[in-house]
Amino acid sequence: MIRTYILNNQTLTYKDLEPLKPIPENTIWIDIKNPDDEEREWMQHLFKEEVPEEDDIDEIESSSRFYIDTDGVHITSLFPQRKGRETESANVLFTIHGSMLITFREEDVSIIRLLRHYLKHDRVEIKDNIDIFLELQDIKVESLSDYIEDSYETLEETASQVLSDDDETIQDLLQELTFQEETISQIRSALFDTRKALRFLRKSITGRLTSQQFETIDNILQDIESLLPHTQFMFDKINFQLQTAMSYTNHKQNKIIKIFSVAAVVFMPPTWIASVYGMNFNTMPELDWKYGYPISIIMMILSATITYLFFRRKKWL
Repeated sequence: MIRTYILNNQTLTYKDLEPLKPIPENTIWIDIKNPDDEEREWMQHLFKEEVPEEDDIDEIESSSRFYIDTDGVHITSLFPQRKGRETESANVLFTIHGSMLITFREEDVSIIRLLRHYLKHDRVEIKDNIDIFLELQDIKVESLSDYIEDSYETLEETASQVLSDDDETIQDLLQELTFQEETISQIRSALFDTRKALRFLRKSITGRLTSQQFETIDNILQDIESLLPHTQFMFDKINFQLQTAMSYTNHKQNKIIKIFSVAAVVFMPPTWIASVYGMNFNTMPELDWKYGYPISIIMMILSATITYLFFRRKKWL
């Protein structure tokens, strides 16, 4: 799908573009999502260099994510988004091509939908293609801040479950903490990636940026710097809860093992007595005792009781 955004009299409108149709006048943004073969062929007239592929926008090396060529300034930016409770990341390739911004992506990105909603209700002011890029980055950082707040609330809830005696609760807790750790990892990666993208943009097109755009970039970078310590704190909190839950679980298991060990020791003397008098040698005088059986029973009970009381006195039970 190819969608064009046209700026007329400070009003931004959009419409879908068919591959054989010319680009409308005053277009400042071309958004390309999951193009088919015909649309890819049309993109060859848009890019002088190679038409980007999905593998290109998933590269992790900085030289592949931030570079300049004859087509303009290229920035690949990471956009985490919620799908249900899961947090998944999608890469979007931005190309600042003269007065146009070209975005290329292989899947839907909720933040782009949100910007479209803002544009429809005149909640943002767009003057050129750079403003669109900065608005998307700003909305992304705000969304990441919301994700962090959600994780904070979740970790407050899990803190009360760390010392639970219910095995099912502990299992759910460990799964939730693992899930939160993955979420925070994606948030942190997106924050670092956004910081690099904005710094690269500021360095690459300094002469084109207005004072307002410089201020916007600085504000977003300040927001990122304020959020990064929160992500580190949350990593520490997640690790603390994981370690506490595992330690408490191990402690409970050790208590169970200790009980079995003590029980084995407590019943060792009675077992020894029973073993001795279970031997049927003819020369054993106790075999002829009239009260041999009750005496052996009493000896076994006494030996077990004395051993038990000894462990209790030592506070091993």
